[in-house]
Amino acid sequence: MTLKDFKLVLILLLGIASHAQYKISGVVTNASTNQPVNQVEVYDKVSGLKATTNALGYYEFETEKKSITLVFFSYEFEVKEAIVSLSENTEVNIIVNPLAVKLSEVEISTRKAKVFELSRLKDVEGTAIYAGKKTEVILVEQSMANLASNNARQLYSQVVGLNIYQNDDAGLQLNIGGRGLDPNRTANFNTRQNGYDISADVLGYPESYYTPASEGLKEIQVIRGAASLQYGTQFGGLINFKMKEPNAFKTIELISRNTLGSNGLYTNFTSLSGTKDKFSYYTYFNYKKGDGFRLNSEFESKNLFAHVGYQFNDKTKITGDVTYLHYLAQQAGGLTDTMFKEDPYQSNRTRNWFEVDWLLYSVKLSHEFSKKTNFTFNFFGLEASRKAIGFRGDPYPSGLNKNPILEGDVTDSNGTYTYNRDILIGDFSNWGAEARLLTKYKILGKEAVFLIGGKYYNADNTGEQGAGSKGTNPDFSIIEEENANYPNVSSFRYPNKNLAIFGEHIFRVSNTFSITPGFRFEYIKTESKGTYFTKNYDNANNLILSEENEDNRIFDRSFILLGIGASYKPHASIELYGNASQNYRSVTFNDIRSVSPTFIVDENITDEDGYTLDVGLRGQFKELLSYDIGVFGVGYNNRIGEVLDNRANRVRTNVGDAFIVGLESFIDWNILDLFETSSKYKLKLGLNLAYIESEYTNSIRNGVEGNQVEFIPKVNLKTMLRFGYKNLLGSLQYTYLSEQYTDAFNSEIVDEGELREGVVGQIPSYNILDASLSYTYKRFKLETGINNLLNNAYYTRRATGYPGPGIIPSAPRNWYTTLQIKI
Repeated sequence: MTLKDFKLVLILLLGIASHAQYKISGVVTNASTNQPVNQVEVYDKVSGLKATTNALGYYEFETEKKSITLVFFSYEFEVKEAIVSLSENTEVNIIVNPLAVKLSEVEISTRKAKVFELSRLKDVEGTAIYAGKKTEVILVEQSMANLASNNARQLYSQVVGLNIYQNDDAGLQLNIGGRGLDPNRTANFNTRQNGYDISADVLGYPESYYTPASEGLKEIQVIRGAASLQYGTQFGGLINFKMKEPNAFKTIELISRNTLGSNGLYTNFTSLSGTKDKFSYYTYFNYKKGDGFRLNSEFESKNLFAHVGYQFNDKTKITGDVTYLHYLAQQAGGLTDTMFKEDPYQSNRTRNWFEVDWLLYSVKLSHEFSKKTNFTFNFFGLEASRKAIGFRGDPYPSGLNKNPILEGDVTDSNGTYTYNRDILIGDFSNWGAEARLLTKYKILGKEAVFLIGGKYYNADNTGEQGAGSKGTNPDFSIIEEENANYPNVSSFRYPNKNLAIFGEHIFRVSNTFSITPGFRFEYIKTESKGTYFTKNYDNANNLILSEENEDNRIFDRSFILLGIGASYKPHASIELYGNASQNYRSVTFNDIRSVSPTFIVDENITDEDGYTLDVGLRGQFKELLSYDIGVFGVGYNNRIGEVLDNRANRVRTNVGDAFIVGLESFIDWNILDLFETSSKYKLKLGLNLAYIESEYTNSIRNGVEGNQVEFIPKVNLKTMLRFGYKNLLGSLQYTYLSEQYTDAFNSEIVDEGELREGVVGQIPSYNILDASLSYTYKRFKLETGINNLLNNAYYTRRATGYPGPGIIPSAPRNWYTTLQIKI
């Protein structure tokens, strides 16, 4: 079916009677100063948030109701309610009184919950459409997570079904996947910050080496597979980190947070924020340093973020962001299963290091052509590098049939290291521009919403690999004279281009039912230009053959992805939603060309494609219960994974076709509302449960068809108990994941002493208990907690390369304490 036919069929569904639309608008002003108040949230008390005031205090929205109860909410002002009878156009101006006293955190949370607690995205926000999609919003400021170390297990506790690599105790990188997607560096999601891309190369190398400091985040928006139409083709969907906004009520606000923790952990987070007339700003600096929970795992990180905004008038605003991150981390390497049993926190690597330099920039123009039509244009770019040096196993080709872990750091009789370390250097230089136009109009008396947008992305990245020094320090220089005898030598340039045009449209079939079709056209040009070496050695490791190979490839393709969503809202507090969307994942330039001592890349490797289905029921019952329960299906064709060839070498290739189906549910129960207890108390119980089944339905590889898909625990459970009294808040979180496979052959844990022990095998089930407390007194806030309270020894990853092949242990019991001062 063509896109034109697709839309015509949907328009035929619109044989409906017209209903009146009433416009409500007005201005909110401060009773003390008679000045307009920005960022006041305007709610329909029944259906929720309708609008937010701008810098001039103005708000506007439309409704079909003839009578409505409006609630005006702000953290700095008293809540106001107004019962309004509507005519064609109704103006409701409100004067709000500043709060006489500063509220505690518990009182603020209770106040907000009594109005309407938003935990998912609205149908339309800014120049984006989310109708009919599975969306989840993490309200970071209300989280009880260990923000100082970006503890993903706690931070993403309300997002269903995520599989998380937990490699370090500082949160330097985010590694999350879901629904059978590899969690490594969140490469299967389109990752954005304030709406623009932050990964190394969106299609050519979509790994995210940079993760924003959680202490600087307002919320994290997660949109599942249907986000492929608006934000990119990935199966995972979108993760958008929304930074904190400038304080609209102060010229300058200072927040300083200092954290001490286990294993020499120290972090500092200092932010400045404010608004002066039409100018606003928010900036922070985040410093982290620690020894790590294993030997050879020290780290140091520096992160700077700056945001400025200028409001020309009530219709036009321009904002700019700059982000810089630098960190250096030593990597303790992987373990065999035997070593993990003996001591899960030992290290057999002293020479592995990783360094990241990340510079992001963005300029965004927002303009309101009319009350119905909004436009945004975002220009963004990245100048960055990641460098890795270390020993990943026997560096000679024969090492492919040896155990790469037990080789270790070999020294001669004088204590000098025998082998050069391997160096991988990636430099990323890319920029892009995205424009969006959203307009509202009427079809047969019903409001319709149309979004059209386009994105151009240009990347020019390079990758080098060669011989590093034989020392232990973080020296990231390639030793050119050593390259002649070193096997893993390559130099490549990866110029990539991407042009996308996308659109979605909300058709209101009735007061309660809407349909949202969409499309995305993609043109992708992936290139690989460079050379690599083929080298053979005799049994004494003497070089007997060295051959330089030129490998220049151009991979051009264009295609259209289609999708459709539906939403049925029989009542303001309940919604039945569904969505079907096509997905696509481009091969990365690491897939095209990589020289590794632990696996080989199939020269015929190609793109992945498939689809995502979602059907769910979400809503809330009074102020007592909030829920989202749904089922999903993912069809995954040409899935890329690792298998063994007829010489027992690990090969990265297209494994086969797979189907994944599951149940995802989240329930948040406000227990005390049953008893109408005083607002001084808080007690909430959360249940996050996913059950997933998967199967390879087709494969040209023997021994794969019928197997389970890797990186999928069947049971993924998180329960949260949150409690509070006045200014004291607490949280207990229990996490359980059942076992999961790490390869398409569903390899079991190998016996002690076998080849590749540590690299091959399942990840056993594990369970973790986390506890946290916070207390607020005037300008001060004290936070403390213990992660992995039961001190369970577990792991979530078996690495085949960096940070060293084998089992990568997760952190044992550790504590943290944070003191915050707000001025």
